Amino acid sequence: MARFNLADYETVEERIKRFYGDWPDGRILTENETIPEYRAEKMWVVRAMVYLNGEDVERGCPKASGLAYEVDSVSGPQAASALEVCETSAIGRALANAGYSGNKRASREEMEKVQRFEEAKVQRDWLTEADAMTDVDQLRLLWAEASKQGAPPEVLEKVKAYATALTPASVSERAQPSVSGSPKSKRSAAK
Repeated sequence: MARFNLADYETVEERIKRFYGDWPDGRILTENETIPEYRAEKMWVVRAMVYLNGEDVERGCPKASGLAYEVDSVSGPQAASALEVCETSAIGRALANAGYSGNKRASREEMEKVQRFEEAKVQRDWLTEADAMTDVDQLRLLWAEASKQGAPPEVLEKVKAYATALTPASVSERAQPSVSGSPKSKRSAAK
């Protein structure tokens, strides 16, 4: 369970509204700074810059900037829109750096991420999730998440074995009936 109350944290949307209330001509610009090496690790990096007006944009003088990273996931908002989640976090950090941090520096979205991470550490059954997956890329993402969240080595090895069982070389083997005549997969043997 989280050690904090999410209601104590302002959302990025609330920060944006306050900023544009104070600076109607202000600008919030974002840049995807993800490089191929980051994508190989299923990670996104975004920089957000806060400008008080169009002149500041033209001069290249932001009031503040903020960086964020996000990792693709097999569940939650990061499963379908990790880049967008990353952009929102970067905007929240840039606005905090510009003095729009509300009652806490971290945004509610950032603290929701912490809460998801803490809950996942406690409740996540990596092997059950892996057993339900039929896609090697999903299993790789799951392995990366499990690794980052400190799953035991034996769990990581079993998730890896599930992925190995789904590689193209093993597809034809899985289609072959076993001695008893019923299909048998390497995945069942990996358990």
